[in-house]
Amino acid sequence: MTSTTTKAAAAATENFADLLAESFGEGTNIEGSVVRGFVIGMDSEAVIIDVGLKSEGRVPLKELAAPGQTPKVAIGDEIEVYVERMEDRNGQAVLSRDKARREEAWGVLETSFEKQERVTGIIFGKVKGGFTVDLSGATAFLPGSQVDIRPVRDLGPLMGTPQPFQILKIDRRRGNIVVSRRAVLEESRAEARSELVSNLQEGQVLQGVVKNITDYGAFVDLGGVDGLLHVTDIAWQRISHPSEALQIGETVEVQVIRFNAETQRISLGMKQLMSDPWENVEGKFPIGAKMEGRVTNITDYGAFVELEAGVEGLVHVSEMSWTKKNVHPGKIVSTSQQVEVMVLDVDLSKRRISLGLKQCTANPWEDLTQTYPIGTEINGEVRNITEFGLFVGLTEDIDGLVHLSDISWETTGEAALEGFNKGDMVKAKVLDIDISKERISLGIKQLTDDPYAGQADAYRKGEVVTCTVASVSDNGIDVTVGESMTGFIRRTDLSRDRAEQRSDRFAVGEKVDAVVTNVDKKTRKLTLSIKARETAEEKQAMADFGSSDSGASLGDILGAALAKRDGDDDK
Repeated sequence: MTSTTTKAAAAATENFADLLAESFGEGTNIEGSVVRGFVIGMDSEAVIIDVGLKSEGRVPLKELAAPGQTPKVAIGDEIEVYVERMEDRNGQAVLSRDKARREEAWGVLETSFEKQERVTGIIFGKVKGGFTVDLSGATAFLPGSQVDIRPVRDLGPLMGTPQPFQILKIDRRRGNIVVSRRAVLEESRAEARSELVSNLQEGQVLQGVVKNITDYGAFVDLGGVDGLLHVTDIAWQRISHPSEALQIGETVEVQVIRFNAETQRISLGMKQLMSDPWENVEGKFPIGAKMEGRVTNITDYGAFVELEAGVEGLVHVSEMSWTKKNVHPGKIVSTSQQVEVMVLDVDLSKRRISLGLKQCTANPWEDLTQTYPIGTEINGEVRNITEFGLFVGLTEDIDGLVHLSDISWETTGEAALEGFNKGDMVKAKVLDIDISKERISLGIKQLTDDPYAGQADAYRKGEVVTCTVASVSDNGIDVTVGESMTGFIRRTDLSRDRAEQRSDRFAVGEKVDAVVTNVDKKTRKLTLSIKARETAEEKQAMADFGSSDSGASLGDILGAALAKRDGDDDK
C-alpha cells in the first residue's frame, strides 16, 4: 500500500471516528446495529473495513455481491455493515454485510407484506420442497407449487433473473419468509383473461400454449383462458390421437371457430389456417382415374385410403375383391399399405370419395362365360354346405351354387343334402352365369334325365284330383298326387266354411279331392284347393237342381246333388 493511500485511509478513519463519536457518543455500544464503514484493505477472500472502532473487521467478498455475481469493491468505498461484536478474541470487530442488507430488507419487506405489494427477488438455489429467493439481502422460501401456474420442467431460465413475488408469510423473529410467484402470475392472468374475453371474436387468430391433451382434443391456454382444439380441427388429414401432432407446452397458432360469451366456451382450430385440400378434388381425382394411396384405417365395412394429405376415400368392403365375399377388410389390406385404387364417385358436399380396389385388377367373372359356358359339366370340391344348397369350387376363388332344388330329382328339401360333406368332389352342370350379380348356378340332377318328365303335363288347372295327405302343418297340408307329383293345400283352401279351415282335421294317409289351381312344371309341384272344389260343386248343383227361388233350400239342393253322385258311383 502506497504512502498516499495510507494517509487517505488514515484520514478517512479519523473522520469516520469523529462521525461515530458524534452519532453514538463516546463509549456507545453499537453491537447489533448497522453502521457505515470504509474499505481500507482487501485480499482474495475478504475486505478490511474500518467502522471507527479500536480494530477493523473483515467481511467475506461473497457477501458484497448478489448470488451468482462477482463483487465490485475498491479501497475507499463506503459500505454499510452489521456489527455482530465490537471485538472477538483476536481483538477484531465482527462485521457482516449480509446481515446489514438483511436488516434493511426486512423493514422494506414487512411494509410490502402489510400493503400486499409485490417484491422483486432472484431465485438462486434449490432446497427440499422448493427454492431459495434473495429479496435484496433477505432469503425467502419459494415452495415448488408456487413457482408457476402449471408445472415447470426446467427452472433454468428463471434462475438468477429478477422476478416479481408476493409475500405469503413473514416472521422476522424466526427469520422465515414464504413467497409465491404463482400468485403474481394468476393476478396478471386474471387481468389478461378479462381483456382477452372482452375482445374475443370468431375468426380471430391467436397464439396459445398446449395445456393438456385428451383423446378428443387438446386444451390451449390463450393467456388466461382455455380453448378446446378438437382432434378433427387439428389437421386436414386423419389423426388418431392429438398427441400425434401436439405436445404439452408447445406454442401453437389457432383460430377461434366458435365463442359462447355466456359460457365462455371457446372452440379452436388449426387446420382452418391451412389451405383446404378439398378445394380442387374433382379436378385432381376424376371419376375412373386410378390413384396410389395409403391405407390409414380399417373398419368392418371397408378401408380408408389417403390419396393426399387431408383427402381420404373409402373402399367399401363390396369393392375390395371380385371373389372374396363376406371377408373382413383386414384380411385383404393392412394399415399403412400402399394400394392402387380407382375413383368411383366424388361427393363434395359430404366430402366423400368412393374408391374401388378390385377395379384395378381384371374381373375374373367376365371370362367365366368363355371358360364355363352354360351346359358345361365340371368337377369341383364342396367348399361349403348351407341350408339352401352346396357351394362347389370352379376356380381357386370362385364358387358356384347347387340349390336344394337342383340336387336330386327324387329328394327335395334339406333331405337332398344328406350324404354330402365338405371336401367331397362332385360333378355338376353349369345352369346359369349372372356376371352383374357375380353368381353361378349349378345343378347335379341335370346330369341325368328327369325320370318324371312330362308328368306335370298330365294335370290341368281346374281339374279335380284325388290326393293323399303326406304331412300336416299349421299353414296347410302337403299332399301327393299320382306317383311322384307333390302338392300343397293352404289352410284357407281347406274348406268353404271358415270354421272348418283347420289342418288338424286331416290325418296323414287320408284321401281328399281337390281342384288343381296351379301347375309348376319346373318344380313338378301342384297348388290345390278343397274350397274351390266345394264352390264348383255348389254352382253345379244349383245349375242342375234349381235355385232357392223355386222353394227348395240350399241343403235340399246339395242333398239331391250328393245323392245323384253317390248313385252314379254305385253303378
